[in-house]
Amino acid sequence: MTSQLYFIVTRTPEYHRHVSPGRICHISEARHRSLTKKSAPTKLSVYLWGSSDVWDREIEAGSLEELSAEEAELLQALPDDPERLKWFRERESLQAARGLAVGTAVTVLQGKEWLRGIVRFIGRTPTLPYAAPPPGWFFGIELQGEDRGKGDTDGICQNKTLFPCAKDCGIFAPFTRVRPVVPSSLSPSSPKHSQTGAVAPGDRVTYFFHDKWQHGMVLHVKEEDAEPCVRISTDTNDEVDVPLHTVAPESKGTETPPVEKDTADLSLSSVVEVSLAKGTSYGIIRWIGTPLGCVETMAGLELDEPDGVSDGTFKSERLFHCAPRKALFVKLRSCRPDSRFQSTSAHCSEKMLETDASGGDSEHSTGMLGTVPPISTEQVNHILIGRMKGIQGHYNSCYMDAALFSLFSCSSVLDAMLFKPTEPQDSPIQSTLLNDIVNPLRTKGFVEGRHIMKLRQQLQNHGYSKSFTTDEKDPEEFLTVIMHHILALDPLLKLSLGGKVQESYCYQIFLDQNHSLVLPTVQQLLEHSFHNAGLKLAEVPPCFILQMPRFGKKFKMFDRIIPSLELDVTNLLSEGPQQCMLCGDLAQAECTDCFKDPIFSQTGFKIFCQKCWSQVHAHPQRRSHQPVALDIPKGYLSHGVTHTLIRDKLELFAVLCIETSHYVSFIKHGPNSQDWIFFDSMADRQGEKDGFNIPEVHACPEVGTYLEMSPTELANQVPRDMKGVAKRLFCDAYMYLYQSPNMCLYR
Repeated sequence: MTSQLYFIVTRTPEYHRHVSPGRICHISEARHRSLTKKSAPTKLSVYLWGSSDVWDREIEAGSLEELSAEEAELLQALPDDPERLKWFRERESLQAARGLAVGTAVTVLQGKEWLRGIVRFIGRTPTLPYAAPPPGWFFGIELQGEDRGKGDTDGICQNKTLFPCAKDCGIFAPFTRVRPVVPSSLSPSSPKHSQTGAVAPGDRVTYFFHDKWQHGMVLHVKEEDAEPCVRISTDTNDEVDVPLHTVAPESKGTETPPVEKDTADLSLSSVVEVSLAKGTSYGIIRWIGTPLGCVETMAGLELDEPDGVSDGTFKSERLFHCAPRKALFVKLRSCRPDSRFQSTSAHCSEKMLETDASGGDSEHSTGMLGTVPPISTEQVNHILIGRMKGIQGHYNSCYMDAALFSLFSCSSVLDAMLFKPTEPQDSPIQSTLLNDIVNPLRTKGFVEGRHIMKLRQQLQNHGYSKSFTTDEKDPEEFLTVIMHHILALDPLLKLSLGGKVQESYCYQIFLDQNHSLVLPTVQQLLEHSFHNAGLKLAEVPPCFILQMPRFGKKFKMFDRIIPSLELDVTNLLSEGPQQCMLCGDLAQAECTDCFKDPIFSQTGFKIFCQKCWSQVHAHPQRRSHQPVALDIPKGYLSHGVTHTLIRDKLELFAVLCIETSHYVSFIKHGPNSQDWIFFDSMADRQGEKDGFNIPEVHACPEVGTYLEMSPTELANQVPRDMKGVAKRLFCDAYMYLYQSPNMCLYR
């Protein structure tokens, strides 16, 4: 039989969308060698395993990951493609299954019970004639001891005996239901372990010490005088070093290993606690992964106190940096969220509605006075990233949390509102905003939900709305109240319409029903909206807050919108020199009739110098177009004088998104394409009615990857297959925030 190479489809192929992720496929080694002889191919002609089709399919190489023949057989035994993909990504289980052999003692899951048995058969089971696809490798297990009789086979499949056993004493199972048995005891005279990876930090172990078996948790595995040695935190509140060969993983009987219910909530920068011999130790998770030689997910902790075993190295490999004896590596499931932090947060949650809204809350004030600059790109990872970071949400506050985080975490464009003189009755609100929200956010990276509730109560007491503390609001309603009615900030926008100037704080994009946009950029949406309304900007805004076109909060006009990292407003200004769109010389006229002419790009107003106007409008279809003279400053039309035209551009610094009435935000915090973070004030919750929300900030560099794609590439992206949180930015954008790097200095 021709040798085959096997692959698994990890994402839906672009040209074979009926092929689902998780499908196993193959290609002959000879064919593969011929395709890869000169260079790595972008596509591979593969056959789908088990398909009745006789022809191959070209699938992008980026949608495939290679499997060994053994891995392909193990995965093929699973019932469907999603299940195969799930377990392919659980590499530890797949690798453990490859280590099983006939005669291995195992436990097998039957129903909800783990049963003891011995592997008697590994391979394909017989199928009915013409059955497809082939079944893959199953494990035939003969049950042992008191579990005999709990099976469903006697080792016979399709009238063929694969292994002999008594009736109902056998089970055929895929690898996902089988695991090796953990030894229940170990004699002191038993042979030494072949490698130090037999146990790992965080393991519960049984060890022979002072002539008796004892129990504890592994802290560290090391070499001492060429003898593998294990440091153990004992169950009697002590620490001992014992030879590795006297240590064995603790027996769990037929039960599955315990998993802390909060483990799934833990991530990098989570504050946690772990039980050691000296008592409970506290620290921060600095690393999560599976080190070489381990089969379970480990956490590298930087402890508060020097109760650890290294400075961030594990088996001579540097995984993170910290002070000596402050690093400890344990199983992730041995960690628990820091109870001290939770207790404080829970207490804050209970007191939220009791907080004094009068502004004289000196007892709970942070006392953080003065100017604190926004968080720089270099500080983001240290201050902002992690769980319990950002602004803690509470009771429909997400609109306010997302808006405040977007405006003040990494930008100072509206810091003027924090310091401008205010009326005496409004100063408590300004003080709360500065001292209890913005300054703590920029110094500690965290604002307790009670401070947001305090601000909401103050706004409600001012009489602008009777439901600020209870109901969902829109970000623009909150921003208008606090910028206009409370702090009397100068309007951010000055819009020119027919020679008259209108002032505003936000701009809602409206489009006519006959627009031709399909996958628009923010630049295109703004230009089309201004064109339809006959608007111009009277001046460059220091901060431009744009609301995306929607039919209410629930209905979007576009499935996706491409963020414009820069917003070029040069041609949107009612005054000032502008460039001809064709030759780049000084423009003198605009043609509103040409704006939607399909011969031109959908981006940019159609403005021309005198020469280009004549050439463009010599065409019979454009002779009737009427020019609109541009307002050109005196001196620019002087003959023989060359002027350098500078374009006015705004920078994107934040995006608010909404999905199912919940607001989150994306922040562009630096100049690099991957300098993006994602904030959710209610990412998780601790407890039920009396619990509290857990805010989270995490990096999302995948956003930059998609923004570097061409419009054609973006159009071919399937939203549900986009990596990380990128889908939410492209599909759920509600409000874009831009700043002028020049004008904001003067406000």
